Formats: sequence, structure tokens, C-alpha cells
Amino acid sequence: MGAGGARARGAWLALLALDARLAGVVRSAREPLLGQMRLAWWRDRLNEAPGTTPRGEPLLAALAPWAARRQGLVALVDGWEVLLGEAPLPADALADFTEGRAKACAALAELLGADAVYTARLAKGWGLGDLAGHLSHAGELQAARDLAAAHDWTPARLPRAMRPLVILHGLARRRVQGRATGAGAFFTAMRLGFWGS
Repeated sequence: MGAGGARARGAWLALLALDARLAGVVRSAREPLLGQMRLAWWRDRLNEAPGTTPRGEPLLAALAPWAARRQGLVALVDGWEVLLGEAPLPADALADFTEGRAKACAALAELLGADAVYTARLAKGWGLGDLAGHLSHAGELQAARDLAAAHDWTPARLPRAMRPLVILHGLARRRVQGRATGAGAFFTAMRLGFWGS
């Protein structure tokens, strides 16, 4: 793997690790206020000037290369925060969550020299697939299905550096269509990973 590939891999791993960390905050929050406080910590750290963030948090160190594009990561925090609202969450809150993913991935695309517009659309699809797999309230699930029905699921070819998003989008499309997530999903991921569509 060349230097460019290693850079893309590092950036993707950092983004996915942050997304998983934020998801854990939301999932484990017994009280919305406590979850908001933990998310506010991440927002504050990401809004700090590069080089001034506290040491001892490996994920912040991994996010250091994002530098001026950290506002995309702040949008990701904001997107996760809307899910702490009182159920049932309205459709616009769910859309805000997918918008947070879109802005984070668009910032990643800019960091890696890829097209941010196609990236944002695929990232919204990834967010919709995530919602479809984790919402349990009937009203919220219906709102997510309505958003998914209105979403443009057309595959897009992105550069190799953005191939993980092509895979995430393809698997999200399977999920919102109610298709199996077993062997079929594995072969879909393999196809998207190799050929990008």
C-alpha cells in the first residue's frame, strides 16, 4: 500500500472510530443530559485549534490530520446528538443525523481529494441504513423508511480512497430494502470493494 493508501486508511479508521465512539455515547446514555455533556466534550475538543487538544486520547491524535476539516466531524457529533431527543423523534431529526454523516464524509472526501457531492449522498444512505437497523419505535421507523424511499440510492463510482463508503452505502441499501444481511451482504461487500459498483 502506498503513502496515499495508508493516509486514506488512517483517515477512514479515525472517522469510523469516532462514529462508533459517538454511537456508544448515545446508546449508553441513561439520561439525555449526560449524553449531551459527553458529546459536548467531543465537540469542544474538535473545535480546538490543532495542536492544542489534550494528550492521552488516542482517537484525538488519530484525528489530528483533519485539521481545518474538523467542522465536518463537529457535524457528526451534532448528528448523533439529535438522537438523544425524546421519542418519537421527528423525521427532520433523523434527517439531521444523516446530514451529520454526510458532512463528515464530505470533509473526508476533501481531505483525500475526492468528490464531496457524491460522497455526501452516499453517506446519507449509509446513515439511513444505520437508522433502519437500530430504530425500534414504530413512528421513528416509519419516518426512516419514508426518508429512505425518497433517497437517491443510485450507486456512484468513487476513487479507491472512498471505496469504504461505496461498500457502506451498498449494504445500507440492502438493509432498507429488507434484504438478507448474511452471505448475500458479504458478497455484495466483496463486489463493491473490488469493482466499486
